[in-house]
Amino acid sequence: MLSDGEAAELLSFLNLETRADLKGQASEYVLGLTGNRDGCRYLQSKPDFLQALVTLTSDPSIAIVKDCFHALINLSADETLHQPLVTETVLLAKLLPKLLDPEYVFADRICTILSNLSRHERTCRDVFRALQEQDIGLDRLVEVFCNQGFNKKASLHYLGPLLSNLTQLPEARLFILDKDRCVIQRLLPYTQYEESSTRRGGVVGTLRNCCFDHAHHEWLLSDAVDIIPYLLLPLAGPEELSEEENEGLPVDLQYLPEDKKREEDPDIRKMLLETLILLTATRLGRQIMKDKNVYYIMREFDRWEKDPYVTSACEKLVQVLIGDEPEEGMENLMEVDIPKDVQEKLIELDAKEQEQMEKDEQEQMEKDKQEQMEKDKQESEKKPKQSPEGLER
Repeated sequence: MLSDGEAAELLSFLNLETRADLKGQASEYVLGLTGNRDGCRYLQSKPDFLQALVTLTSDPSIAIVKDCFHALINLSADETLHQPLVTETVLLAKLLPKLLDPEYVFADRICTILSNLSRHERTCRDVFRALQEQDIGLDRLVEVFCNQGFNKKASLHYLGPLLSNLTQLPEARLFILDKDRCVIQRLLPYTQYEESSTRRGGVVGTLRNCCFDHAHHEWLLSDAVDIIPYLLLPLAGPEELSEEENEGLPVDLQYLPEDKKREEDPDIRKMLLETLILLTATRLGRQIMKDKNVYYIMREFDRWEKDPYVTSACEKLVQVLIGDEPEEGMENLMEVDIPKDVQEKLIELDAKEQEQMEKDEQEQMEKDKQEQMEKDKQESEKKPKQSPEGLER
């Protein structure tokens, strides 16, 4: 890495007053450092460089601003840089107001940085606190997220993962679940937002986090929110169900067309299933799921699904739907005290299941690879052999 003298010289070029060509070369060099782990860890102990990058996001040169944002995204992707970026720079105070500028070209990059910084609880709290201090708050964030034309120069899709990360905090979940604000009702349609899996996944992650608070399950399952169809529809396919099976389903899931497609992202499918599993924690939730014929959608989904991790989540949900009710006093599965030895056994079983799924996944990848090689070989043999150029008659 750089010697102290070289670092000091490089830093001297990273300010707004430096000549544009020198400043551009310096910012490009720092961007290169952030492209690998060693470079990021080197900058971790150089708060002056981190602050310089934040300052240069206001540079007149678009190229320099782009390099600085790219560097900050790389740095924020490294968990060890989260605290230095949040506590030793003015990054949050400087970038958050720009996020709400409907003309700001680099708003998407700000969303990505904030999403990275909020992944872990400690810096997530810093981001949440900064939102309050900047007088932005979750209400304004949700408003911007739901107004897709807010910024014509940026998609703001990464506000979805940011909201998901923020809802790991109880206070953020309380806001989303406030019955008088109707926030969750505004987010539900995005579970089927076709233009961006990032936005879809962010909303599904938000819903999953909110469902950890079982006290709100009755409201979420009621007609006031009616969350079930929004979670089930992305998992439903074109399979034909019997009239009896269809009649019990929510109206939006009855008699689906032949071209109905399922959610294409396996991670989002898994989160949807995990959210449904959380909603079966209470007796009421399980009964509503059964009354709405959720099992039949899951039956067809299980036949279609190929991803072992998603299949495992689906099987867990099905077991709850077709299983007997827990004995008295254990109706709320989130409040059941599990003995330590049973916990250890469950952890061991989960580890074994994870190991088996990874093994199955690797075997499937090898099988797919062999099949593709065989297919390529067959196609190659079908092609007519051509005479070398210049030897045709």
